[in-house]
Amino acid sequence: MIEDGKIFIGASRNPDDSINKPEYLDLKFGNRHGLVTGATGTGKTVTLQVLAEGFSRAGVPVFAADIKGDLSGIAAKGEPKDFLTKRAEQIGFTDYEFDQFPVIFWDLFGEKGHRVRTTIAEMGPLLLARLMDASEPQEGVINIAFKIADQGGLPLLDLKDFTSLLNYMGENATELSNQYGLISKASVGSIQRALLVLEQQGAEHFFGEPALKISDIMRTSNNGYGQISVLAADKLMMNPRLYATFLLWLLSELFEELPEVGDPDKPKLVFFFDEAHLLFNDAPKVLTERVEQVVRLIRSKGVGVYFVTQNPLDVPETVLAQLGNRAQHALRAYSPREQKAVRTAADTFRPNPAFDCATVITNLGTGEALVSTLEAKGAPSIVERTLIRPPSGRVGPVTDAERQQIMDRSPVLGVYDEDIDRESAFELLATRAKKAADADAAKRAQDEAAHEQPGTTTSGWSLPGFGGSNDDDKDRGQSRGRASGYQRETVVEAAMKSVARTVATQVGRALVRGILGSLKR
Repeated sequence: MIEDGKIFIGASRNPDDSINKPEYLDLKFGNRHGLVTGATGTGKTVTLQVLAEGFSRAGVPVFAADIKGDLSGIAAKGEPKDFLTKRAEQIGFTDYEFDQFPVIFWDLFGEKGHRVRTTIAEMGPLLLARLMDASEPQEGVINIAFKIADQGGLPLLDLKDFTSLLNYMGENATELSNQYGLISKASVGSIQRALLVLEQQGAEHFFGEPALKISDIMRTSNNGYGQISVLAADKLMMNPRLYATFLLWLLSELFEELPEVGDPDKPKLVFFFDEAHLLFNDAPKVLTERVEQVVRLIRSKGVGVYFVTQNPLDVPETVLAQLGNRAQHALRAYSPREQKAVRTAADTFRPNPAFDCATVITNLGTGEALVSTLEAKGAPSIVERTLIRPPSGRVGPVTDAERQQIMDRSPVLGVYDEDIDRESAFELLATRAKKAADADAAKRAQDEAAHEQPGTTTSGWSLPGFGGSNDDDKDRGQSRGRASGYQRETVVEAAMKSVARTVATQVGRALVRGILGSLKR
């Protein structure tokens, strides 16, 4: 039943319910992307697990988000259950054996897996603007902030770095606007409020160091299986925009870092994007175009992207057209939109004269799907009504104790579990502002001391800065300025005040958290 170079998906059946033939996904076309759709409870997660196990067994690393926690069971050996053995017998799967797969658990919050982070700089202005749902003027300010950071040698690593830079920009908006273009204080304030919301939603856990290395999700185990990276996403789903932005960032990083490999015999990595509709909901055109570009070109890097969602209409047509390997589980057709989704799903398959796709989609049982994969010369196969094979790993989640044991044996144990807070924009701005303020204060003290000395004479002419009539005139102007009670604030002073306010804010937040935390006890 199992063939080299292919992943066994299940067995198709004839209209009279007799078994027709085994259905496979050819590894040569594994990087041509795919789509798994269907209503809740129809078996999408099991299909995802079957595909992930097949890729791992073939030595292909896998990255998948675990929305409900069920996918974590892939790390444990399967257990004999009636419905599993019955399905194996039903499709003639005589080679069915239970197995466990090498898994690395990840979690943005560090609770159910190793911490996974990136830096503000690596996220980039486009995705950061998407994360904050920024308007066009706000996105412009974000782009200027990255430009200032690049030119000023200010590493943007975490949220406090970006907040500090924004404070500086707000306090010096007039001067900076002359150099970089309009910087509206209102836009800066809106971005700062959006950052505060992100921090409250847990985004502060995502930004920082050590940043995730792509090589750590592209590992193989000692027995030749591809490591399966499982991202705990149950808590992350409380902030859908952060979830979608994180996965899009990861795709972008893969696209930028991996070399071109053309069409390999098997993928270098397979990426499962569960709840894919979150990526495209209310997404601006530029972001959708970015996704389309990445999906179109990343296959040449040997990466296969598989979108998992409830409705095929969740994925834009420009992206949908690039998904050659498909498994369509049952859809309901009660509302007009659901009826349209059924027709859309049926129209995307290569027709099978033995049945009507639109009719079958609404009558599929649990663990049954319409399957079409790419075959010779990359052409889609005729769609078949397929009973999905039972997984070899456990169906259902691992226990907390099992998860901890797996993490304790992880190849990345200790690499990402502790925060690193090296010198970055926050500290550099504070240091530079302090040095500039100290120098300015020393110069003022020197000037005041010079005025108080009796018998100062002038030679009638002098170079600026070396005394004489020009400096006397300048000093007299400064004296008049001080006497009038008004003096224009310098950029240095503004920067120092800006950073001081940022430091005070960070300390204040920590104190409030400490006080509130003690009250909750």
